[in-house]
Amino acid sequence: MEVPENLQYAASHEWIADHGDGTVSVGITAVALDQLGELVYVELPEPGAQFKRGDACAVVESTKAASDVYAPLSGEVIAVNGALTDAPALVNTAPYSEGWLFKLKLANAEEVATLLTASAYRALAGMS
Repeated sequence: MEVPENLQYAASHEWIADHGDGTVSVGITAVALDQLGELVYVELPEPGAQFKRGDACAVVESTKAASDVYAPLSGEVIAVNGALTDAPALVNTAPYSEGWLFKLKLANAEEVATLLTASAYRALAGMS
């Protein structure tokens, strides 16, 4: 299962791509997708919505279950991946690229230090 080294991770199975300008992209990991199965619906937050780290901010539904997606960092939603409305399976086929969920403008850049590295996330997920 893919866990890209260039990303950071939350224990709740979100990945974070830090753009270095106070913004990040957020998606869900292949580990989470392996447990969920094929996504059939994605409910994204509204641009302008503000979340604190750990808040439920989106929902993904598969043929198996519905699951909350949590804000891995505090901030304001500045963009959402509208392509997922018509093609939620993009999250399954390209979770770390076209399957991103939303982008945040960080409220507290220091929170980035709380995220997991790829190796720490693999250990948490029970991968060698």
